[in-house]
Amino acid sequence: MITREEALLMGVNAPKQHQRVIRRIIANLDRLFEHGDITVEPFPETMLNEGESSPVPDILLYDNVVSETPVIIEINHAAGVKNDLKKLRTLIEETEYGIQEGFVYDYKRNQWHKYKRGVGDILDQPSFCETINLDLATLL
Repeated sequence: MITREEALLMGVNAPKQHQRVIRRIIANLDRLFEHGDITVEPFPETMLNEGESSPVPDILLYDNVVSETPVIIEINHAAGVKNDLKKLRTLIEETEYGIQEGFVYDYKRNQWHKYKRGVGDILDQPSFCETINLDLATLL
């Protein structure tokens, strides 16, 4: 049996606006990946560990060479941002998925939040992803 906290980590939020944002980000990241501009492959709603039940971020960037996920992105609105930030912090600091950067995008307020392993919350340029050297806000 899974705990409530584990269930929340694996939860699904799928309103149309939420899915629309995911689709736009994935489409633009995929174009960059296919052209060789970024080396990590974008995936929507994909398990962090295919070998067992694991959290499913809205978007993950997967490094096929080292078999790790250095970046995860959650899409939400104001009411869910705090819980998604808590989820990011836990996944980044307390698991072994290789996540270095985590982002939460509040599509109602058009606000980005960033958390980085070993550093914490990033307030300056919170939409800038160091892993791919790109401002994620430009993808929308």
